[in-house]
Amino acid sequence: MDILIKNGYVVEPANGLEGIYEVLVHQGLISRVGKRIKAGSSCRIVDARGMYVLPGLIDMHCHLREPGREDEETIATGSLAAARGGFTTICCMPNTSPALDSRVAISFVKNKALGAPCDILPVGAITANREGKELAPYGEMVQEGACAFSDDGDCVMDSLIMRRALDYTKLYKKRLISHSEDKGLSRNGVMHEGGLSTKLGLRGIPRQAEEIMVKRDIALAELTGGLLHIAHLSTKEAVDALKQAKKKNPNITCEVTVHHLVLTEEAVEGYNPDAKVSPPLRTAGDLKSLAEGIKDGTIDCIVTDHAPHSQEEKEAGFENAPFGAIGFETALPLALSLVSRGISLKQVVSRLTCEPARVLGMEDRGSIAEGKRADILIADPGKEWVFSREGITSKSKNSPFIGWKLKGKVAKTICNGKIVFEDKQYR
Repeated sequence: MDILIKNGYVVEPANGLEGIYEVLVHQGLISRVGKRIKAGSSCRIVDARGMYVLPGLIDMHCHLREPGREDEETIATGSLAAARGGFTTICCMPNTSPALDSRVAISFVKNKALGAPCDILPVGAITANREGKELAPYGEMVQEGACAFSDDGDCVMDSLIMRRALDYTKLYKKRLISHSEDKGLSRNGVMHEGGLSTKLGLRGIPRQAEEIMVKRDIALAELTGGLLHIAHLSTKEAVDALKQAKKKNPNITCEVTVHHLVLTEEAVEGYNPDAKVSPPLRTAGDLKSLAEGIKDGTIDCIVTDHAPHSQEEKEAGFENAPFGAIGFETALPLALSLVSRGISLKQVVSRLTCEPARVLGMEDRGSIAEGKRADILIADPGKEWVFSREGITSKSKNSPFIGWKLKGKVAKTICNGKIVFEDKQYR
């Protein structure tokens, strides 16, 4: 069915388009963008008056837990939560059980994702079983559909292995997503190291654990000429290092999570396990630097790092609780809140759409332009709502934002020309 979106405020950063436009969807593609478009008799008319019309969101860093921890999340439940959050493409990390480190594992995810409401792209492991000892078979994973490589959850501590992995990115044209963390420095830490960790009696993770490995990875990227992407930045010094590195090396890109842009270490007070994330929430100064990194172009992408965990695990005591928080369903309103801090709407939207598409080399999406995939998000920017545990679509409920009043709500998500989510208030 053709769809004509009328009266919406289109924000299209890839081509600099912003304003009231109509968008026609035909056979899964965007066939026309203009001021007045005639629709056929069988065309569904969607009135988006007072709403944003954005490219479908792309999350290049999430966890779906399948295979191995289907009690926490599945490809089916995770993709439903993603579509509800406005995501039309999500890239799932390989720290599953077994790890996504082979043709068979990548094929499993691709097959399970058939019929999902959004596009699911598996990220292959850098090393076999994510153990950091020997490289995984990149060629066969690329053939099967791996979109990038990462040992996320763990850092590749062996610099020679990391060098070889970056060498392979040039051959396969797939980016390496590095979890930059010196595990020796961070070992047994559970939150940011500083005055608050001392007050709470919790073992800290120093900022240098991130900064040392970010600088190592930058050096290896310069040595190899490989395609490096630094995951989930959290410190000012790491942002500063990447700002300088990117002036010399265009092959380096990086990301920040939504929660690192809106929360500080103070969210941990009261020993809140849902605020225990990796890397840990840092200081207000770090948060300010991360926002500046978006404004000045240092940071390419905003991600969710959606990381579901069971209630039993999260309630095992702060020190024993696993790192991670869910993020699909809160990402858009939280990201839109950055506009009040001086980040432009176009910058926010670009970091969630066209920029991750560019980083991953996906030319068919991330834009509302003629000939592109019809991946579109319609959102009500003025809608205020409370994020409640009962309303969560994800199988897990570990979010530090439960009970928050949010502003901005997804009304419809269109993936590949089909409406895959429609809030009942906007039907």
